[in-house]
Amino acid sequence: MPGIVVILGPTGVGKSALALALAERFDGEIVNADALQVYRGLDIGTAKPSRAERARVPHHLVDVLEPHQPFSAGAFARLARAALEDIDERGAQAFLVGGSGLYLRALLDGLHDMPPVADEIRRTLRKSLDEEGLPALREELEAVDPEAARRIEAADTQRTLRALEVARATGRPLTHWLRRRAAQGLSQRALRIGLTLQRSILYDQIAVRVRRMMEAGWPAEVERLLAEGVSPSSPAFQAIGYRQLVGYLKGTSSLDQAIEEIERATRRYAKRQMTWFRRMANVHWITESDPNDRVQRACDLMIADSEGPE
Repeated sequence: MPGIVVILGPTGVGKSALALALAERFDGEIVNADALQVYRGLDIGTAKPSRAERARVPHHLVDVLEPHQPFSAGAFARLARAALEDIDERGAQAFLVGGSGLYLRALLDGLHDMPPVADEIRRTLRKSLDEEGLPALREELEAVDPEAARRIEAADTQRTLRALEVARATGRPLTHWLRRRAAQGLSQRALRIGLTLQRSILYDQIAVRVRRMMEAGWPAEVERLLAEGVSPSSPAFQAIGYRQLVGYLKGTSSLDQAIEEIERATRRYAKRQMTWFRRMANVHWITESDPNDRVQRACDLMIADSEGPE
């Protein structure tokens, strides 16, 4: 079997279901490559695997951080590499599953040599955020690193701050450092399987998924996290859905408005994900929508990869 099977694709396309089916069939273990499932307490809105699913198949990098803790592509790559080495030592098949393209690139193509940032710079930027607001910081980012400004969503406070931290600390834009490879990645060991659907079908699935999350108690989950002291400005709450529901709970929007904005933001995110993944090399795309057909196609790819060229 391949050293690592990577299952990637846009949000809501069915990556987790395919990974679970394959892991059960091939005595595998799943390594999470979703930027939000690492946070404890963020369960419904991240479509985190249930306790029953985690009992069926071992999962790694789920529930490893508190919502206030920052997380980066470099930190993910280090944790994921350790998990993959552990799985390999046990002789199990590793499945790397998620839609965070930057995290996958950091692991598969190598870590970036990111410079240190002084605490004083972080404190100064946080003060500017509190006093001047995010729009002022976005203006600065557009001036010093227009490429990062295009790539980072306008409402993404955490990544905006990170890009400015690096620019102020080094005098060079974050995109300069992202191009520098500091470590050999795992691409040669990885079989990349991508899931895709017609856009209209995917958007319908996203709408259904959001409604089911609401019915499962997503607003109550956010309310509980706020009651436990999680700050609305915490890294975890910058995620799509969580920030909209914080607004609803604070009375700045209705629930219907929050749901509409969550669906719209999720569709935009899925589109950006597909743009990213389409640029990724050596991805075997599965276009079938039937779960059984997907499993069979993925099995065929895994077997062919293990046999190598004739």
